[in-house]
Amino acid sequence: MNTEVYKHPEEFVLESGKKINGLEIGFHTYGRLNKNRDNVVWVCHALTANSDVFDWWQGFFGESCFFNPDEHFIICANILGSPYGTTNPLSVNPDTDEPYYLSFPQFTIRDVVKAHQLLADSLGIDQIHILIGGSLGGQQAMEWSIAQPDRIKNLILIATNAKHSPWGIAFNESQRMAITSDRTFYANTPKGGAKGLKAARSFALLSYRNYKTYSLTQQEENTDVTDNFKASSYQNYQGEKLVNRFNAYSYWYLTKVMDSHDTGRGRKGVEKALSTIKAKTLVVGIRSDVLFPLEEQQYLFQHIPKAAFAELDSFYGHDGFLIETEALTNIVTSFFKTDVRGKIIELQQSA
Repeated sequence: MNTEVYKHPEEFVLESGKKINGLEIGFHTYGRLNKNRDNVVWVCHALTANSDVFDWWQGFFGESCFFNPDEHFIICANILGSPYGTTNPLSVNPDTDEPYYLSFPQFTIRDVVKAHQLLADSLGIDQIHILIGGSLGGQQAMEWSIAQPDRIKNLILIATNAKHSPWGIAFNESQRMAITSDRTFYANTPKGGAKGLKAARSFALLSYRNYKTYSLTQQEENTDVTDNFKASSYQNYQGEKLVNRFNAYSYWYLTKVMDSHDTGRGRKGVEKALSTIKAKTLVVGIRSDVLFPLEEQQYLFQHIPKAAFAELDSFYGHDGFLIETEALTNIVTSFFKTDVRGKIIELQQSA
């Protein structure tokens, strides 16, 4: 399925006051809007994903899955700054006829959400039946539910937080240090900073997984090995894999976007902001997540008015929500069977 593109006819004004001309937003849709217009499922994707949710969230979205095109009108839009169809640092600046690179204006999580609100308006989507996202996607979904509480009926937040933590910011800054230590990053070429991006991805993987994950998946079978370890090859492979499909400039900006996430900014604090969410909300935490620890999702559960909470028991760490789709389906199914505030969904999930 090809990426559709929405072209915004006016200047796009960022939270900083800076402007982007010719904003384009890449997106995918699946299924059709029903007569009651109450079957919209809007997916907010994570850091380096794209708008083709059927590709990267298989088992949860797709034919015969919980979220399927026969029942739902599914929309996933590529985020601002990401190189999969939306205006980003490699895009040509219409004011200069040259790619932006590092002249791209810095933007925030609220700018990302504002762009998707414009897309929703253009599609005639007044009510979103289910808004869902994990990680950076969860941060977007949360921000949208605060900014437009009457537009979102049901909200699913997975492995995310109300304000990005010093721990998460430190991980992101370490990745940016790796990127900027590659001097080609300042050369303003499409492949600039590629070696730095490879190293940054290696750092990131350590936060997406955990000690147990590597012990179970990257353990050496040959006890005589003294170099070229399986774990070393894995880090190099994953770094190269990202370099081949992404770019250092988008990555640098998007880690800044994640750092900017603070639902309480300008709203008299985080708790006050969360209290304005009107959607029936499911918060899912992953027990082995070291990047977004369980306590962050418990905090959301405690301060969002109509919330239910569930733990996903997975040894895959933060990335568990992309892998444990059967368990996640069971949790979501249970959520839609209850209207009880303060519900803790307890299920037996595979380890």
